[in-house]
Amino acid sequence: GEQDQVYSGADLDRLSGAEQEAAMRKGNIFARVSPHHKLKIVRSLKQAGQVVAMTGDGINDAPALMEADIGIAMGQTGTDVAKEAAALVLGDDNFATIVAAIREGRGIYDNIRKFIRYLLSCNVGELLTVFLTMLLRLPLPLKPLQILWVNLVTDGLPAMALGVEPADADLMDRRPRPKNEGIFARGLARRILTRGVLIGMTTTLVFANTMWRHDNLQLARTMAFATLVFCQLFHVFDCRSETLGIIEKGLFSNLYLLGAVLLSSCMFLVVLYVPGLRLLFDTVALDHHQWLVVLIASGLPTLLIGIRRLLRR
Repeated sequence: GEQDQVYSGADLDRLSGAEQEAAMRKGNIFARVSPHHKLKIVRSLKQAGQVVAMTGDGINDAPALMEADIGIAMGQTGTDVAKEAAALVLGDDNFATIVAAIREGRGIYDNIRKFIRYLLSCNVGELLTVFLTMLLRLPLPLKPLQILWVNLVTDGLPAMALGVEPADADLMDRRPRPKNEGIFARGLARRILTRGVLIGMTTTLVFANTMWRHDNLQLARTMAFATLVFCQLFHVFDCRSETLGIIEKGLFSNLYLLGAVLLSSCMFLVVLYVPGLRLLFDTVALDHHQWLVVLIASGLPTLLIGIRRLLRR
C-alpha cells in the first residue's frame, strides 16, 4: 500500500545507527534481511514498547526467536534449534493457527477475570453481611457451617463452570491489552465491590426484616442463608461477560454452568428439607411466601445491573 515502508537488508546497512533505528520502528516490511538484522529489529521494537512476535524456522532465526516476546517456530519445516528457542511451535505450519492461539489465550484470560470477579464479589458480600448485622446490633446472620457451605458448594461449582465459558463473539475485535495491565484493570475491582455491596445489603435486609417481623433467629438465619445462596447463583450469570448481557450470551451456551447452578440449587433444597441435614445446618423449611421474598430479593441486584448495562448503551 501507499503507507507501507519497505526496507531490504542492504537498505538498512546503508543507514547510520540513528536512521537504522528509525527505519526499524516505522518499517512495515523488511526483505532479504540477515539474522543480525532480525535480532536488531526485534530489539528496536521492544525498546519502543511494542510486544513483538517473531516467526522462524532456521538455525539462524534462533537468536531473534529467543529475544522476541513470543518466538514462534514452524513445527513441520522448522529445525530443532528453532523449536527449542521458540515459545510456541506451530504443529501445522499454518499462520492462521496463530490467530486461533491468540483467541484461545484471550478467552482463558477473560475466564480468569470472570472467576476472580465472581468469587471475590461473593466473598465481599459475605463479609459485608456479617459487618452490617454487627453494626445493627443483631445476632450473627450465618453459622460457620452455613458459610462453609456457601464457599465450597454454592460458590465452588459455578466458579469452576465459568472456567469453560465460551469466548465472547467480539473477543478478537478488542484492542490488545497493555502488557503491564493488572488483572483488576478496566473496572474489575469496581465491579467486585459494587456487586459485593449489593449482595451484602440484600442479605442483611432480608435477615433484619425477618428478625424484626418474626423475632425468630433460626428462621431469620435460614432466610439470610437462602438469600445469600441465590444472590450468588443469580450473580454468576452476570459474570459470564463484561460487555454482553445474559440474553446476548444465551442462557444455554454454557451447559456446564447451567448444570452447576441447578445442582447447587438442588443440594441447597436438600439442606433445607432433609430432617437430618436441617438439624445439622440449623435451618427451617420455608413456606411459599418466604421463598417468594428470597427469590425476588436475590434476583433484584442482577436485574438492576442488567438494566443499568442496557441504559449505558
